[in-house]
Amino acid sequence: MKIVVLLKQTFDTEEKIMLTQAGVDESDAKFIINPYDEYALEEAIRQRELLGGEVIVVTCGPERSQEALRTALAIGADEAIRLDGEALSQDASSLAAALAAVIEPLAPDLLLAGLFAVDSGSGSVALQVAERLQLPHASAAVKLTIASAAELSALGEAISAPDGHSAKHYALIERDVEGDTETVSIPLPALITAQQGLNEPRYPSLPGIMKAKRKPLRTVTVSELFGSDAAAAEHASPRTVRAQLIPPPPRTAGKRLPGAPAEQAAALIALLRTEAKLL
Repeated sequence: MKIVVLLKQTFDTEEKIMLTQAGVDESDAKFIINPYDEYALEEAIRQRELLGGEVIVVTCGPERSQEALRTALAIGADEAIRLDGEALSQDASSLAAALAAVIEPLAPDLLLAGLFAVDSGSGSVALQVAERLQLPHASAAVKLTIASAAELSALGEAISAPDGHSAKHYALIERDVEGDTETVSIPLPALITAQQGLNEPRYPSLPGIMKAKRKPLRTVTVSELFGSDAAAAEHASPRTVRAQLIPPPPRTAGKRLPGAPAEQAAALIALLRTEAKLL
């Protein structure tokens, strides 16, 4: 099995985050692997341990994101690729187009990603990559089993595949659907996004950290992917543009309303009408 994991380096949400008019102030921010991508990476390593093969992690980001890739290599990935995203906008369509161009020649049997990134929260990039690669996909997986069609039939599971499609292996997925679970099967190759609870991610070991220094980590640029800057602009043109970023207003001091309960209620209604403009 060749398994590719989409990985993103995000700021640590447990640290103090400073917001400015331009966005998050990264000068003192601590960066980590996106927590949901950790579940995807752990699942990739577990499936490789069961089925053999290799795990390749792919990210799009600045040079500092190589730290996240090195961590993934120390955890157990075999190879890492960083797409230099300096020439790209942060539009999800642009990122998906470039990432799909990186992944397509790898011809993975399984593509894994986190359910969403904790910094943007959109959760659409991985699904757009799957659409561009014409791969079936399932999101919010809490359990994943890779098996042949015969093995799934022996388990009494129905096989879902497009007309005329035959596959050696299928993915049997239990996915989170707002407090309940749904079981689906899709043919490989496919994309699956990981929900919290899929597994318990492991930590890098000292031997793993030492081995990571010798594992391949390469960087590709957008112009290399598409042949030229002009072709890159055509294939990875943004579909959306952020016109303005407005931080939340500073929190004001609270007010204590004096008087009896009826007087307090009347004063509260007046404030909701005149100041909050809610009534």
